[in-house]
Amino acid sequence: MNTAPSLSPVTAAMQALAPYQTYLCDACGYLYNEADGDPDGGLPPGTRYADIPDDWACPLCGVTKADFRPYTPPSLETLRAALPRSAPVAARGGAAGVVIVGAGRAGWQMAEALRALDAKRPITLVSQCAGDLYDKPLLSVSLARGLAPDTLAKESGPAAAARLNLRLLAHTQAVRICPDTRTLRTTRGVLRYDHLVLAHGAQAALPPALPAALCWRINHLDAYRRLRAALGNSTKDVAIVGAGLIGSELANDLALGGHRITLLDVQAAPLARWPAEQAGAPLLDAWKDLAIRFVGGVQVARLEPVAGRYRLTTACGQRFAADQVIAAAGLQTPTRLARSAGLAWDQGIAVDAATLRTSDDRIHALGDCIAVNGQPSRFIEPIARQARAIAAELCGTAPAPYAPRAAVVRVKTTSHPLTLH
Repeated sequence: MNTAPSLSPVTAAMQALAPYQTYLCDACGYLYNEADGDPDGGLPPGTRYADIPDDWACPLCGVTKADFRPYTPPSLETLRAALPRSAPVAARGGAAGVVIVGAGRAGWQMAEALRALDAKRPITLVSQCAGDLYDKPLLSVSLARGLAPDTLAKESGPAAAARLNLRLLAHTQAVRICPDTRTLRTTRGVLRYDHLVLAHGAQAALPPALPAALCWRINHLDAYRRLRAALGNSTKDVAIVGAGLIGSELANDLALGGHRITLLDVQAAPLARWPAEQAGAPLLDAWKDLAIRFVGGVQVARLEPVAGRYRLTTACGQRFAADQVIAAAGLQTPTRLARSAGLAWDQGIAVDAATLRTSDDRIHALGDCIAVNGQPSRFIEPIARQARAIAAELCGTAPAPYAPRAAVVRVKTTSHPLTLH
């Protein structure tokens, strides 16, 4: 790693006394806090932005230090003051405003992007969970970092809603879209919309052999908190079905947290999307000193409770016992909302590549639930750019077209971090 330029003693002393600052990754929205540093990336707590080497990479999306800028969370007063007084942005289509479905990174990025252009437009955010803001990648490294689940949220949903002056409907399920009347039916009533943005993400796939009641699917903070509570403070035997990105990262972190892991996959090596010599082989080598047993080339045929534990049986007759079982067999996009609105579908909600508009002019989508030219978009880096593209179109400002590009994947297996293309 390249070293940053040295500072004079006076400059260094002044910098040491200055308050710690926060910097925003323009690519994915990751916040680098100087007080916290990035220990996994070689930056101890207290590392100033000026001292970060030029070849350091964003922990979430892999871009460099040059893509970061100073960041202060905007207040509503700041947003209003930024509006041109001579030509205020007018909300189009009446008072129903914009309804966003999903309060993960995509949903909150969408709300932030809209508020950056329009301080007055009504925004309603519908979330089936509490809507707290957190970095999902932390779910894969929190045990290794010694982070308690309750410390992972960086802002509560109600606090973020107040900051952005929007209406948050937490613990609310979106049920059906009625495009003719421009309404969204939810478990808390019917919402009108001028524009609807789907940001509900994808959900962990569940293989037929794994009953939902017997295994965990870790795709959001609430589920992760419940898993950690179930694991408790003693060593447990954990079986993980699926050795892709999520399965490999969870196996690594849970093993570092003192648990014994059995990692099962139909492929012969973990991270099989990439060549074995690039990903699988070095990862298995790094795991030699951890309590991780990888078993490849097997298909789970049955999962059943046995004497207070669980037994997995493969199609070839092997059996594995576990205290907890995690399904990590990839992601799938829920179809219900899209199909209720008659939206075009192509491995996900089909959207226009530049505007993220669906086949309905009043409905846009972004994040894990979309597909561009039949290709799902399930990485963090594109989300901020997608949100800016949609916000520009909805607010009638200068276009900010989204351009798909190849993703750089940071695999957060702290025993052997990988950057894959």
